[in-house]
Amino acid sequence: MNALEAMGLGWVVLAGGFSAVALGRLLSQRRRAPGSTRVPVLLLRPVDVPTERELENLSRPIDYEGPLTHVVLSPQRPRLSEDVLWLRSDPVAPNRKVGHLLYALEKLPRDGRVVLVVDADVAVTGELVEGLAAPVAAGAALSTAVPTPVGERALADRAVAGLLRRTHHSFRALHVMSAGARAVCGKALGLSDRAVEELRALEDHIGEDLELSKRLHAKGLEVELCEVPAVVPMASGTWSAALERFTRWMQVLSSHRPGLYPTVPLLFTPTWPLLALGVFTGSMWLLAGVAGLLAVRTLLSWRLTVLTTPTSPLPPGEGRGEGIGFTPPSPLLWDWLLGEALLLAAFMTSLVRPSRVTWRGRTYELHSGGRMSPELGGGRG
Repeated sequence: MNALEAMGLGWVVLAGGFSAVALGRLLSQRRRAPGSTRVPVLLLRPVDVPTERELENLSRPIDYEGPLTHVVLSPQRPRLSEDVLWLRSDPVAPNRKVGHLLYALEKLPRDGRVVLVVDADVAVTGELVEGLAAPVAAGAALSTAVPTPVGERALADRAVAGLLRRTHHSFRALHVMSAGARAVCGKALGLSDRAVEELRALEDHIGEDLELSKRLHAKGLEVELCEVPAVVPMASGTWSAALERFTRWMQVLSSHRPGLYPTVPLLFTPTWPLLALGVFTGSMWLLAGVAGLLAVRTLLSWRLTVLTTPTSPLPPGEGRGEGIGFTPPSPLLWDWLLGEALLLAAFMTSLVRPSRVTWRGRTYELHSGGRMSPELGGGRG
């Protein structure tokens, strides 16, 4: 056995062990009924220039049984249904999302309401509101929901959905494998008063969700995973747009958590390189190890699909056509391999990118710790 084969086998064992531990932890989990609550909720939806799909999401009726105040934060008034409020907000903070939220929390009375922050591309239901609000009402510092793309059609859409639902990059898998601060996705959050206080210092962070979780963990505060997924209806996209999105994620990870950055090829996207290495070397031992890795990762993909598939369709929007149904999961093996390919391509692209990103129409220079500053002359992209 030569050095290349030995290196490949060591990589297979490392990646396979990582996958096996994640699979074991996920197999021991069962879908719990989401916490029940009817506490008053202030639901904030920051958005700058909403798309037609986002406008549909923002106007979708929410069947929450408790008192709910639904407020859209944007520079211009979008087309909204009568029960959705609008607050004009045009922050100058580098992180406009955080700027929107801090402005709203200053202007709007909370009066004991639980604050939820949900992106405009998420189709909010009463179940999601309840699932995010209940942990905070019970004393958690922060609650977060797993982003769950649905309605994928094009190959790029399937790669995105495969990555976020059926690979280690699913936030459900990240949650059970997190050492220290929990993995948090900012698409759907429930904020306690302590989380709101910490948020005030994050106007210049591009990874405000990562930093918020890190700061809360340092203070010994709990972050809870919501049992209801944050369903994201997908519009047909292109491979280049998906690659750009996840390349930016990799750049943020490199800036914010440089110690975790090398784990992307080692643990999260090893399958394609190891397949290529096995074919190149012709080693039967290495090819057998890769076959075992494929089997474990396919089982992991199946388990994640079971845990993240929404249990019921979304209700139809008012006058906006039919509800969004959920089709049976597409072939697991194909989709998780597509997702790994997308993330590996994004990682490789991030290696040669300068330390700047174009985000929400503006160009920023990235600094250590996930901080960012507007690039002079960058303006709107």
